[in-house]
Amino acid sequence: QVQLVESGGGLVQAGGSLRLSCAASGRAFRIAIGWFRQAPGKEREFVAAITSNGVSTRYADSVKGRFTISRDNAKSTVYLQMNSLEPEDTAVYYCAAPKAPLVMGIRPDEYAYWGQGTQVTVSS
Repeated sequence: QVQLVESGGGLVQAGGSLRLSCAASGRAFRIAIGWFRQAPGKEREFVAAITSNGVSTRYADSVKGRFTISRDNAKSTVYLQMNSLEPEDTAVYYCAAPKAPLVMGIRPDEYAYWGQGTQVTVSS
């Protein structure tokens, strides 16, 4: 079983930064972790993912160069550093653990465990 808890969301002006955290328990730290987001009226979309050892990452084109995913396995935590935020980044952000432990999937249906989400609002 995997338990995930996100934190770090909030309200920020365009151009600002936030760092989200995903605290994990259970067997989460032998598997990849992904970040997704969902804006009102839109489907949940992939943001970034990282392998269990932190060596490999992947990003959605819309956040490449602005967001950085990392992990500290000693703290059982995955981070999403978000810089140069835009109003279009406004959404609920979720971290998730995949069904296949080593796969950095980009589809929500590839993930089995989800946190409760944290709201990020970027004002213009």
